[in-house]
Amino acid sequence: MKTRSLKKDKVNIITLGCSKNMVDSEVLSGQLKANDIDVVHENARLDHNIVVVNTCGFIDKAKEESINTILDQVDLKRKGKLDKVYVTGCLSERYRNNLEQEIPEVDAYFGTMELPLILKQFEADYKAELLGERLLATPRHYAYLKISEGCNRTCSFCAIPLMRGAHVSRPIEQLVQEAERLVQMGVKEIMLIAQELTYYGLDIYKKRMLADLLHKLADVKGLHWIRLHYAYPSKFPLEILDVMRERDNICNYLDMPLQHASDPMLKAMRRQITKGEMDELIVAIREKVPGICLRTTLITGFPGETAQDVEDVKDFLRQHRFDRVGIFTYSHEEGTSAHTLEDDIPQEEKESRAQEIMEVQQEISYEKNQEKIGQTFKVLIDKKESGRYLGRTEFDSVEVDNEVIINSTKRLTPGEFVNVKITKAYDYDLEGEVV
Repeated sequence: MKTRSLKKDKVNIITLGCSKNMVDSEVLSGQLKANDIDVVHENARLDHNIVVVNTCGFIDKAKEESINTILDQVDLKRKGKLDKVYVTGCLSERYRNNLEQEIPEVDAYFGTMELPLILKQFEADYKAELLGERLLATPRHYAYLKISEGCNRTCSFCAIPLMRGAHVSRPIEQLVQEAERLVQMGVKEIMLIAQELTYYGLDIYKKRMLADLLHKLADVKGLHWIRLHYAYPSKFPLEILDVMRERDNICNYLDMPLQHASDPMLKAMRRQITKGEMDELIVAIREKVPGICLRTTLITGFPGETAQDVEDVKDFLRQHRFDRVGIFTYSHEEGTSAHTLEDDIPQEEKESRAQEIMEVQQEISYEKNQEKIGQTFKVLIDKKESGRYLGRTEFDSVEVDNEVIINSTKRLTPGEFVNVKITKAYDYDLEGEVV
């Protein structure tokens, strides 16, 4: 161990959970690098001596993965393969006292907002002038841009406000500056993320300012695609759709988690919206931006959910024919207002209901994809895999949506845009050739 300690430290950051955590890890990497500390992300070579695990504490499966990852790293430390293990992120914010007692071998635990304290462990200074400078953990042609932190909503199932606190918007000037820096690094596509996009600006500008932010970002030279993730349906600011329609580099894509489609469930979940209001909103969105790709997520198995509630969701999907749907089974989270309810639906039944709903969506997705055969789309190349190229249209976000499989004898480069004519369509993917 003495010879190891003479070596220069090398830090490996392991990120679990959502894209918001990914951005936090990228910011930490940038700060460490600026302090002349060697840092890597998800290092497969295992030539590092310090690990920072950035954890997720959102639902049971995520918590389990975070704990297993911490235990794996502690085991490596026990075997002398690591000098230090640090833990940060949502799980650490939420359960720090328990973790300190249960896994004392971790050198230090940090919450979600304690970046300067993590840097102190490395005798490094927090450099405020590094605003927006990150070491990207994504391929260099796309990046996430976190426009705010925390959430003021009171959804009964959600533990995020417990881990991330109240909503705090970042100033427009900061975000534009960060977007410009990302473009200088080679980024072509920026995905706007937040706990809740549509609330943006209410705290610092006293009004919703997402439309203004979009106009400013759309002016950034060299930024080809801007994509919107996690828009809340209640009090949705329709003016952002005008900007989407006017500006070519804002993707006709909206990720709007609705969570359910039955009024009793929406009320129990404290979603501040009714099914009728959601119906009207979806019609209005499609009228304002014809051809928009609508993505949503749903939860099944919330306490008290009936077979009829599940049927209501399936009817809702058939009625509105969303382009993309993700589904979660309800996780009973302590500290949330729903935790006082009895978690009365067995996990197997939750999963069975989720499967039923996804089968409806699978059929819709297949039919929508079939309609694309013969059409030509602008596609961003993401990678080459098994001799074929994989890319996405403006209607698809990274990792969660469809991919376009491209057969091409011509060499294509990740980050390049090509026009692809669709020749085949599957449930969730398309296949085509460059034209």
